[in-house]
Amino acid sequence: MQRKPWNLVTSLVLSRLDYCNVIGAGLPASTLMPLQRAQNAAARLVLGLDRRSRITTALRDLHWLPVKHRITFKVATLMHQGLHRRCPAYLADLVAFSSIDFHRQLRSTTTRAAAIQRTRTHFGRRAFSVCGPNMWNSLPPSVRTVDSNSSFRRALKTHLFQLAFNN
Repeated sequence: MQRKPWNLVTSLVLSRLDYCNVIGAGLPASTLMPLQRAQNAAARLVLGLDRRSRITTALRDLHWLPVKHRITFKVATLMHQGLHRRCPAYLADLVAFSSIDFHRQLRSTTTRAAAIQRTRTHFGRRAFSVCGPNMWNSLPPSVRTVDSNSSFRRALKTHLFQLAFNN
């Protein structure tokens, strides 16, 4: 029985890239480059490309998000689960959404914006309670207001795919 190479790459390489990738949120691009190079090598292996081939078209053909957008996808998914209380309580309690606050009627209530905490340090901006709301609020309201988990993930991936490859 011959296994397809993308199954092995997905199970061995991409699963390692996605494991705890939330801690990469807010890191500079130079720090994420080794992870991106590993993903690029995996794409070249799956498609049988040489080193000089354009990797952007390869990632687009495989429908793989670049590492930076994979991190955004994971953080936004955790934020969506926190909004609907489908994640551990310690994560849901880190973030406050404006739709939860019924004392005031604001425009942000209908768009499900998250409250962003202030921080004094650059390192503090990488905390989930700060970077999560920042990433969440950067999403278009049409993505943030989707209720179903599967529909949200589909809309989010479509949005991030357009950001990554249609520039």
